Amino acid sequence: MAAHRKSDHRKPKQRPFTGPAARTAATLALAGAATATSATGAGAAPAEPAPTAAQVRAKVDRLYHDAEVATEKYNGAREKEAAATKAVDTLADEAARRTDRLNTARHALGSMATAQYRTGALDPAVQLALSSDPDSYLERAAHLDRAGDRQASLLSNIRRQLSGIARVKARADQETEALAARRAELDKHRTAIRTKLADARTLLATLTAAERAAYERSADAAHGGSPAISADGSTTRPDRAVAGAHADRSAPRASVAAPNSRAARAVSFAHGAIGKPYVWGATGPNAFDCSGLTQAAWKAAGVSLPRTTYTQINAGQRVSRSELAPGDLVFFHSGISHVGLYIGGGQMIHAPRPGAPVRIAPISQMPFAGATRVV
Repeated sequence: MAAHRKSDHRKPKQRPFTGPAARTAATLALAGAATATSATGAGAAPAEPAPTAAQVRAKVDRLYHDAEVATEKYNGAREKEAAATKAVDTLADEAARRTDRLNTARHALGSMATAQYRTGALDPAVQLALSSDPDSYLERAAHLDRAGDRQASLLSNIRRQLSGIARVKARADQETEALAARRAELDKHRTAIRTKLADARTLLATLTAAERAAYERSADAAHGGSPAISADGSTTRPDRAVAGAHADRSAPRASVAAPNSRAARAVSFAHGAIGKPYVWGATGPNAFDCSGLTQAAWKAAGVSLPRTTYTQINAGQRVSRSELAPGDLVFFHSGISHVGLYIGGGQMIHAPRPGAPVRIAPISQMPFAGATRVV
């Protein structure tokens, strides 16, 4: 019995943790398990897959389209900015002219006041009493009365001119505020265009030379032509003769006669622009964007068109696709963001996009949105 008790004394019975000790141990165990799980998960997380060539091409197409939409908004904002600038300049000129007239009136009033001062300021009754020739004095007094009337008229005129100048300056302040807003809008659209085009270039740079060349060929074919492809797969702008010849091969020049001489001149101008580069915001003579080309073509025919696609579509009589004739404006996409000049035979001349010069293309290559006959 003694030995048994001694053994029990040497090896006390183990008891499970209870109370605070148990809670501490459980917390440490859970924390360790969570850390291990996290480490395992982090190591096993798959990397974000790189976009496929097809996805890159789709994104680039969308960026080019969005850039064209922003370009038309930029063109509209620039038109408004030009109008606001003209209004401010006109009001400044008017204020200057009114100020000149005011200074002339003030000079006349000053001369009259100086003359009166030199004649003295005696009371008219005293002057009459002291005069040795009352009849002559009364005659001079009548002249003085008339001079007083002229002075009153000059004062009234000066008050009117001051009021007019104040109104002109208030209008000029309003137009200056409007001009600042137009310029801010212009900067916003300019930034959007540059950002989207830069993003497109960045995406294209992720493609291999072969993939990029394939994209450029497919995208360009959709717009009716093909740019020159260099050895590294980048595109270069062909000269006008080469581009024109290529466009003519891909889409033969329409032989449909224009309905009138003005439409014929517009079509002729567009043919002469084939091969010139696309530059957003450009209206010629050496580069164009889509609405800049159609505006310039009709300007050559003696017709003034508004600047943007969404205003040009309302610049004439709407016609259906089946009624199209050479010289008609043809519009594309739901937002009316692209325009070309119809030349007959289902073909148009248009400025497609950055990197693609002016060329002939079938109107079936893009979503048709409507057409307008200018004259």
